[in-house]
Amino acid sequence: MPSFAPVDEQLTYIKKGSAEIVKESELREKLERSRASGNPLRVKAGFDPTAPDLHLGHTVLLRKLKHFQDLGHTVTFLIGDFTGMIGDPTGRSATRPPLSPEDIMRNAKTYMAQVYKILAPPPKTETRFNNEWFEKMKPADFVRLAAKVTVSQMLEREDFHKRFQEERPIAMHELLYPLAQGYDSVALKADVELGGTDQKFNLLMGRELQRHFGQESQVVLTMPILEGLDGMQKMSKSLGNAIGINEPPLEIYGKIMSISDDMMWRYYELLTDVQIAEIEKMKRESHPMEVKKDLARRIVTDFHSAEAARKAGEDWAKQFQKDEVPEQIQKVQVRFVDVCSEDPFKFADVLYTMEWPIRVDKLLSKAGLVGSNTEGARKIKEGAVKVNGSAVVNQMLNLRIDRDIVARVGRNVKSVHVYV
Repeated sequence: MPSFAPVDEQLTYIKKGSAEIVKESELREKLERSRASGNPLRVKAGFDPTAPDLHLGHTVLLRKLKHFQDLGHTVTFLIGDFTGMIGDPTGRSATRPPLSPEDIMRNAKTYMAQVYKILAPPPKTETRFNNEWFEKMKPADFVRLAAKVTVSQMLEREDFHKRFQEERPIAMHELLYPLAQGYDSVALKADVELGGTDQKFNLLMGRELQRHFGQESQVVLTMPILEGLDGMQKMSKSLGNAIGINEPPLEIYGKIMSISDDMMWRYYELLTDVQIAEIEKMKRESHPMEVKKDLARRIVTDFHSAEAARKAGEDWAKQFQKDEVPEQIQKVQVRFVDVCSEDPFKFADVLYTMEWPIRVDKLLSKAGLVGSNTEGARKIKEGAVKVNGSAVVNQMLNLRIDRDIVARVGRNVKSVHVYV
């Protein structure tokens, strides 16, 4: 019989960083029964593979799944290959286009390659696909499922209600999404389901449907939406404030070091296994810079290795504390025609022997060191740009084609190869 930690100890670990538990009294009761019987709780979280790569914001749920796993409970990583084809309408002001089955499965494979950097590999982690049960359902089964929920209940959902009030379309298949996610909990007989705060309606639907099917309702645990590098908006690749878990070690390390000290503590709560008591001790006794380095080391270790984290720390110190170029530096290529200020091709015979004027703001933008030409121009005015170790003070710079240069904007540095 498995040995479980005392319930109060489990609750403290489970509640770390969480936003809401519906209902905590039910979770306590389930944990008490689990400890008495030796039967682990069944804990699930669903992920629709609508994009190929995960960023740290996605790992907040994975980390909480790991906490349940650390406590000895059974974790199900559910891949929504059926629900992904519907498309989650959460937070959407318009109907999102559905993905093809081929796109879904291609993305699912990348998810499975990434999530086991946090979760224990199978068989300790149970991986399921929800098309496993939905493909067996007949049209009449969906009708019976839909009959358990009213249209007025669906319109209580904030994004549906807003679109209805503004007379914007709500497609019928979108109304099926909360039903499908809720039925996942029925199929898995889930004791606990995790999700972001924006998923609360869908998670509560699981409680509702489990009651209709004669099951004990799951406990719903929501996690906060992680803010990105700007400390304001949710982490998102489209907003340019994300840290991808497949990014190079030095890039991850440097991005962590760029966040504010206040945001650092939030990342500790949501992205590490460090207990709250230890975090509070670090706040009292440790220097913020050293604590932030430890955070960066932990996160790089999670997604690469301890050796990669050590090397990234050394390179970051060279790059930003000693103003040296790190040994491992990201290399990018930029087309000359995208950054030149005039057409040199009429002088083809001397193309590679002469220096040519280039637009530095365009170079920085094309190399991914800034978000736009306008930002590049602003950084030059601020004195934050260096090329080959020299400060750039003018918009134009003479460079030879087919040469590597080291371009730096503040804390970001890359090796840029300008080619024809």
